Amino acid sequence: MGCIYTCTDCGTNLNLNPDSLYPPDFYFDAGNKGTISFSMIDQTKFKFEQEDKVRPFFETLSYWGLHRKRIKILCNTCSRLIGHVYDDGPPLTNNPGQYHMGPTQVIPRASRFRFKTKALRIVSDSDSQTC
Repeated sequence: MGCIYTCTDCGTNLNLNPDSLYPPDFYFDAGNKGTISFSMIDQTKFKFEQEDKVRPFFETLSYWGLHRKRIKILCNTCSRLIGHVYDDGPPLTNNPGQYHMGPTQVIPRASRFRFKTKALRIVSDSDSQTC
């Protein structure tokens, strides 16, 4: 029994694979509240748009910034904003980091596709019950 993830506005199947879903307790700098995150997605189902803002924002309680660059994930059918792409996934190498002080932003990290739970409808593929 698997889950089908669809857009709440147009009902398009987004072809998200539950096997690529990060566990809910997996830590990311950008947080997890009200979202679910995937390590891979079918990129043909989405449009991507660069977002570039210069204003204060908070990523975590201990980190804030002035310049935010990220990528919006839009439904390919209705263009609803359903999430963002972050580069805070697991490190792509086992490098100890700059100056051997642990992982830093210098180490390339895997992309994480973070979807808003209120932008998705999640149903079971067998009996149309919520997963």
